[in-house]
Amino acid sequence: MAPPEAWHSNLAHARDVLNAAITGKPYPVTAAITLASNPLLSFPNTKRVFEALKSLQLYVVMDYYLTPSAALADYVFPASSTVEQPELWLTGGFCMACPQGIEPLYERRNSYDFYRGLGVRFDQEEHWPWENVEAYYDYRLEPMGMTFRQIVEKGRWEPARWEYKKYEKMGGFGTPTGKIELASTVMEKLGYDPLPYYQEPPESPIGSPELSEKYPLILITGGRFHPFFHSEHRQIDKLRKRYPWAKMQIHPDTAEGLGIAEGDWVWIETLHGRVMQKVEIFENIDPKVVHAQHGWWYPEMPGEEPWLHGVWISNINVCTSSDEAECDEALGSWPLRTFQCKVYKVKSYGQDHPVTG
Repeated sequence: MAPPEAWHSNLAHARDVLNAAITGKPYPVTAAITLASNPLLSFPNTKRVFEALKSLQLYVVMDYYLTPSAALADYVFPASSTVEQPELWLTGGFCMACPQGIEPLYERRNSYDFYRGLGVRFDQEEHWPWENVEAYYDYRLEPMGMTFRQIVEKGRWEPARWEYKKYEKMGGFGTPTGKIELASTVMEKLGYDPLPYYQEPPESPIGSPELSEKYPLILITGGRFHPFFHSEHRQIDKLRKRYPWAKMQIHPDTAEGLGIAEGDWVWIETLHGRVMQKVEIFENIDPKVVHAQHGWWYPEMPGEEPWLHGVWISNINVCTSSDEAECDEALGSWPLRTFQCKVYKVKSYGQDHPVTG
């Protein structure tokens, strides 16, 4: 293996990539491919993400279905599903191989074939010697002395026995000191506090008390709920019938004080934007806190701009921020659970949803 100084990272912080697409600094980003992703829903600061995607000269999406992000794309490639491609899972101390069940329908392809095909077209075939993903899996499994097909036949692979104190034979743990580091030498070398510490969020009753008069509640986002996963499955009719609308949770005392009740449509507003969700009265939440679901879009709405399948209606990331000053100073992580907000009832003139009818 090459020494660390020879390693080259192929990663960049999404916020900086989006900013470069908009500003052209530190260098222009004019094209992008997103695969099995939905940036308009999964990234904070939806308005900024929209601006960045619109700034691109070429935007390509590969996905299972037409998401709001795909609606902005110049080209959309259909992705094959799990049963249409072989898959190798390496996780939790064991390895599992899933063989391809059926041939991909229509023009669907797996992501390896997509990227290899692109690499070959760019005269990079020497870097893609494996003609298909199963051959690549065999390459990955060589150190174990196994092939993908052998693991398929076994069902799964795991060590015959667990070796305790293996780290003693390997010269320690995978840290610069070889020890368990309660204080991170890497963070210290980079100029950060080597120990975990608490930092008050910029937008909070303590971090920005002047906001509390206008935005008296604390907004948290992103809790998981069935039957959806992130922004997936909203387009499946059976699941939408079970769970048709976005919901926000609020304490009964807070709801009573605001004059809102179970099932009401309310605005959730922060410094950054506002969206609508339906009220769910929830006793097990602090009266000062509201929780809004994430990942909401409405596939039944038009895909063309400005609709984009309802991405602006209930998508809570319209209300979040990706400003550098609000992100973690070391890792750049964005704050998705620490905003001040206000909640008020949506004015309605009938029984239907005020926007979608």
